[in-house]
Amino acid sequence: MKQKKTIAILGMMCAGCAANVERKLNSLEGIASASVNLPGRTALIEFDTERITLEQMKEALSGIGYDMVIEEDRNVEAIEHRAYLTLRNKVLLSWGFAMLVMSLSMGWFGISDYDASFRNQTALIIALLNLVYCGRPFYVTACKQLMHGSANMDTLVALSTCISFLFSTFNTFWGDAFWGSRGIENHTYFDASVMIITFVLTGRLLEERAKQGTASSIRALMGLTPKTAHLIDAGETNDIPISAVQPRDTLEVRPGEKIPVDGTIVGSRSAYEVMGTVDESMMTGEAVAVEKRKGDKVLAGTIVKSGTFHFRAEAVGQKTVLANMIRMVQEAQGSKAPVQHVVDRIALIFVPTVVGLSVLTFALWLLIGGSQYLPQAILSAVSVLVIACPCAMGLATPTALMVGIGKAAEKNILIKDATALEELRKVDAMVMDKTGTITEISENSENSEISESSERLKPHAREAMQELQSQGISIYMMSGDREERVAHWATAAGITHYKAQVLPQDKEDLVRQLQAEGHHVAMVGDGINDSQALAAANVGIAMGKGTDVAMDVAQVTLMGQDLRRLSDAIRLSRKTVSMIHQNLFWAFIYNMVCIPLAAGLPYLFGYQWQITPMLASALMAFSSVSVVLNSLRLRFTS
Repeated sequence: MKQKKTIAILGMMCAGCAANVERKLNSLEGIASASVNLPGRTALIEFDTERITLEQMKEALSGIGYDMVIEEDRNVEAIEHRAYLTLRNKVLLSWGFAMLVMSLSMGWFGISDYDASFRNQTALIIALLNLVYCGRPFYVTACKQLMHGSANMDTLVALSTCISFLFSTFNTFWGDAFWGSRGIENHTYFDASVMIITFVLTGRLLEERAKQGTASSIRALMGLTPKTAHLIDAGETNDIPISAVQPRDTLEVRPGEKIPVDGTIVGSRSAYEVMGTVDESMMTGEAVAVEKRKGDKVLAGTIVKSGTFHFRAEAVGQKTVLANMIRMVQEAQGSKAPVQHVVDRIALIFVPTVVGLSVLTFALWLLIGGSQYLPQAILSAVSVLVIACPCAMGLATPTALMVGIGKAAEKNILIKDATALEELRKVDAMVMDKTGTITEISENSENSEISESSERLKPHAREAMQELQSQGISIYMMSGDREERVAHWATAAGITHYKAQVLPQDKEDLVRQLQAEGHHVAMVGDGINDSQALAAANVGIAMGKGTDVAMDVAQVTLMGQDLRRLSDAIRLSRKTVSMIHQNLFWAFIYNMVCIPLAAGLPYLFGYQWQITPMLASALMAFSSVSVVLNSLRLRFTS
């Protein structure tokens, strides 16, 4: 049986990590597809439960240095918080080691030149402590990757620090004899090995802090579900964990509380027909609290504003509307935009390519200057290993997508996948159903699918159409209603292109006709009769109060009735994709500019300057953090 599941993956730190995890999962028999989300630390996996188990996936990933959280009693947030605290402590300790080594190398302790041997041996001990304690994860992961024929950012850090440390250790004990006989000045680079680890760890700490903002929207949705529920059993009220609630249980909710599961009101303590009011803005986007009567539906996560009432539980656990929203947002954040597939292919070969460039840099320096330039060759090769960071490139797309899709969820726009978000920005024609989409039936009218006078334009519909047209989008309204009524509502909404008395096939035909003319088409509808056109469109957009069929077919769902969310979705799509392009541009430019500088290219033009390993590690950390911070700017977009 096929199943799709979003699972937390621990231990991923860079694009190489994500690429390795994804490649490993996709190589396993029984997995149809696996898509890894680096900033979210998750994998969206579609697999056959009869051919592979979660335990087998976990074992496979463990072999290459990663952990899959499949146990119910393992709290991912608690694990990540502990890991964050451990990382913070290592950063503080590593900075302490760094200051000690820098003090020794700069002579801040008053150690004169004839004490160089003591100074170097002391620096060796401090650097070794830093490598063993603070840098240990780099070497463990690098070894596991090597055993399986793969590599990631940890491989580059492990190589560069080991080369710096071993070269400096050799110079400490045998350097004077070896280099002195050749007339070459003896140098050690313990400070470089320490500072590389310090800066990389600092960069990761800053990334973790920044990434918390990218996932804030999904955490906010998760926080809407209360931890306990009031169970009515034999006339008594008892508090139970929400996980213990079963369908058909009778529950009580009180003013100010969140409704724990989906259900139907069966009674209250009120003698009035209206039993209370509920704030459903997180579902519908409507700010006004909704009056609730016996027989009305209530949804998990919505807030009781007034009244105490009882309701019968119907959808619980992962079957509630809220749980479905959370799952949809998680899957969308874990999906890949088309541009990301190019980045993934680059990430797979990036680290081996960098190692090759480092070896080439080393060889060229020896070719140019002979053994006299060996220290310079090693310094340049180490700088290339450190500066070429695939992290910024790997974070460029998923961080922007996470923020963009999360921001859309805050605006009551549910986007199913990254492709839909990317496609929305191209839309220049929009086909819209009339009834249920642009107009609504008055709820306070008897026999409202019959009384014509009960139909009305949705609030803000005309304003929404004007906003879309100002974005360069042509609007086409389609309806099975009579010509005069369609013309009336089209005029009321400010729509010039419309067609009456159409069948479902006519809506699809219009979509395909516009596509044949070169338009990028979005279809907006709410009914079964819209499903053909929704499926045919470049982007299908369903109304949240529409049929299940429409929402299943569509890639985007608008919760609530505010059509202004359509222009919000298009604007957010354009800004998100623009942010992705910015991030990728700077990530590639960073490597194209910095690698030659780290290799010592300025020396060929007479400039006595190059990027040192310490500066390289600082720049590498800054590049990753800057990409995440740039993506976070989307959170402040309108």
